[in-house]
Amino acid sequence: MKKLYIKTYGCQMNFYDSEQISNLLSSSGYNITENSEDADLIVLNTCHIRDKAVEKTFSDLGRIKKSIKLSNNNKLKPIVAVAGCVAQAQGEEIMKRSPWVDIVVGPQSYTDLPSLISKVNKVEKKELVNLDFPTIPKFDHLDQNVNEKKISSFLTIQEGCDKFCSFCVVPYTRGPEYSRSIESIMMEVKKLIKRGTREIILLGQNVNAWTSKGNQKFSLTLGNLIDEISKCDEILSIRYTTSHPLDMDLKLIETHQKNKKLMPYLHLPIQSGSNNILSKMNRKHTVEDYLKIIEKVKEYRPDIAISSDFIVGFPGETDQDHRKTLKLINEVKFASSYSFKYSPRPGTPSADFEKQVDEKIKNSRLQELQGKLKKHQLVFNQKSVNSKMSILILYKNKKNQYIGKSPYNQTVIIDEKLESNQIFLNRCKKVVGQIIDVRITNSFQNSLEGEFSIESLGY
Repeated sequence: MKKLYIKTYGCQMNFYDSEQISNLLSSSGYNITENSEDADLIVLNTCHIRDKAVEKTFSDLGRIKKSIKLSNNNKLKPIVAVAGCVAQAQGEEIMKRSPWVDIVVGPQSYTDLPSLISKVNKVEKKELVNLDFPTIPKFDHLDQNVNEKKISSFLTIQEGCDKFCSFCVVPYTRGPEYSRSIESIMMEVKKLIKRGTREIILLGQNVNAWTSKGNQKFSLTLGNLIDEISKCDEILSIRYTTSHPLDMDLKLIETHQKNKKLMPYLHLPIQSGSNNILSKMNRKHTVEDYLKIIEKVKEYRPDIAISSDFIVGFPGETDQDHRKTLKLINEVKFASSYSFKYSPRPGTPSADFEKQVDEKIKNSRLQELQGKLKKHQLVFNQKSVNSKMSILILYKNKKNQYIGKSPYNQTVIIDEKLESNQIFLNRCKKVVGQIIDVRITNSFQNSLEGEFSIESLGY
């Protein structure tokens, strides 16, 4: 069997795509290897959101070049493919900068990889660059066969973006918004169930923009899809990410209240707490709009945990704008969040904006903002101590610790060596893939510790 090495950068959707690439190429005789030097085919599935991620790709390509040498047994040079959003954005420039790259394929065209691989060394390199946005969506080309068993699985239901935020490359690298049919999604759900999946995480650039007519006369939205998936008895937990405030409809908010399989966790990026900056970002909503959504969601699901994304140092951001973002963080008290320095992306409107913020100021603001976010995350986690939570157990690690996930997306660690946990495990042999009552005993910045609840066994 030929060996395939895949390195994935960036978002959860890229990890989903890498799984699909692996499944696709397994039918061409490729098995996954964890060592790039053993590979017959190397695929870098790239991210273009920030400049650091792009340079990381080229740095890794440089390391691959050094490792590409004929070994003592005259092993042939591996085929090197660059996939994903850097491929889409830079195209043939990748081959000019890194001539040892054989294939460049965009995120909507990776289903053509088997065909492109068969043409390596037979055609000119420019014919091995595929950046098309096919009229027949890539999902229609995938057989959805799944190899790896996972308790929690990603499932992409929507791709692309029509919002055109001034800082973002997604509309250019992933194309316009496209929603998979409910029939295609449910077919994949059933195949995931067969391999042991108990939690589905629905993915999309704007996942709550998903819509499908299905067999109905009216359009279905994300709330309807969640209700449909929840009818599968084997599925215990449903989550979704990433959402856009403009697409938070009432049906989805109501689903958070009515559907017990939908976890009380919402990742809803705002990017800035300043209306001035939100306008420059072309976010098409205000801080007040965002807060009204949060208020409405909490009206329907009071215990819901909210997370967000923030960009500091956007062009024209003043100290006053920054203070408004800090004020918003203190008001919402996010359970967790992601934050980054603004990174100008070639081809986006904001890359040409005046008043680019100095890097030292960006660093200072990011440090202050992350300090606030970490404080609120720690307080949120501390509130869990001494409570009993229903935890989905995902796996057991090499340290004999069971790793689970709380309804609020917190990592929970349960040490098998504790006497109380040993007593529980003697009575309940199977815990992985189950939702188990756990008493939370300790909290940290990014995780919780707990003990299995013996009382839940009814003894």
